Amino acid sequence: MKTPTYSQLAHRLETDDAPGWAVHSRALSLQRSGEDVVVLSIGDPDFRTPEPIVDNAISHLRVGRTHYSPALGELNLRRAVADYESRVSPHNCSIDEVAIFAGVTSAIHSVLACLLDAGDEIVLVDPQYVGYEPIIRALDVVPVVVDAPAHQGFVPTYDSLVAAVTDKTQVMFLNTPANPTGSIIGLDVLKQLAAFCQQRGIWLVCDEVYSMFTYERPHTSLRTAAEQLDNLVVIDGLSKSHAMSGWRMGWAVAPKALIEHLGRFATMSMFGCPQFIQDASAFALNNDEYYVRDMCDIYRKRRDVVCDLVNASASLSCIVPEAGMFVMVDVSRVNADDVLFAESLLTEKRVSVLPGSAFGNTTRGHVRVSLVQPVEQLQTGCQRLIEFTS
Repeated sequence: MKTPTYSQLAHRLETDDAPGWAVHSRALSLQRSGEDVVVLSIGDPDFRTPEPIVDNAISHLRVGRTHYSPALGELNLRRAVADYESRVSPHNCSIDEVAIFAGVTSAIHSVLACLLDAGDEIVLVDPQYVGYEPIIRALDVVPVVVDAPAHQGFVPTYDSLVAAVTDKTQVMFLNTPANPTGSIIGLDVLKQLAAFCQQRGIWLVCDEVYSMFTYERPHTSLRTAAEQLDNLVVIDGLSKSHAMSGWRMGWAVAPKALIEHLGRFATMSMFGCPQFIQDASAFALNNDEYYVRDMCDIYRKRRDVVCDLVNASASLSCIVPEAGMFVMVDVSRVNADDVLFAESLLTEKRVSVLPGSAFGNTTRGHVRVSLVQPVEQLQTGCQRLIEFTS
């Protein structure tokens, strides 16, 4: 009897992600059993979705907004995204340049699937969000990784990114503000990269999902930095900024020709997102100033508490992030094996953090501390962390 087989894609996705997530999974198991665990290993906002957004979704549910949606998204949400992008950059954005997706990860996968063939090269930065690697493997493209080490503030240089480009490079992929480091690529570097990629015929794609959570200096969008837009893609969403991670709502802003390709891709993959969620998302974007600002202020206070405690300790240190909801803590003076450090911290002190090696080579010897807990919990977690290293 012949045994059924699996596709090459299925096998490419057969990787062991356990070292990165085993600590978090064990922390949740301990917490469910009644243990006093401080969970600082996940990036899901602890805020409730603001009530006006919830009420708006319910009202659209009640009037029957529960049917098929256009593949590219409802016009009201595409218009809200276009209006937002027009406000935050000097370039006007039209609805024909916007595609709606079920979250930022879906948007990234769809965009890269429409830009890359198997064997093409994509330039990426290390450290990077753990969700990028599975997409790269699924598409069977070649990652060319550029290091952004701690002594550079985890920010890649223009020269290092350009040096990674070859004749096979089809896409340069950036993430600013970055997960896990909260680093921001400056205006001058973005401007230079946009001009370089334009000249070389390379797509420049930027994940800007943390764009609304910056602290000492504002976020600079790729669309703000660039003079020409015909090779640029900006990806963003509502998961972090509006505490809507479970609503799965993201978008891509791109040239009209690419949007048409994305529409065809969406038609055969997800066939549109729920109408009532898109309606509420449009409302969220159009009425968000007060609660986004408030959440950002709270994250900044949490960041300051964590960084002050960590940098006052004898054995730990961190770079104060400029954005986002994470702090990368250098634990190398205690244990260069960040996986073992995280496992032992959970075992001995009941605090869960993510090993830095889950995000690449440049964050080995670090652990990621998430800020999605109240200040009291963060203080408790940091005190236990410092006691563990004393």
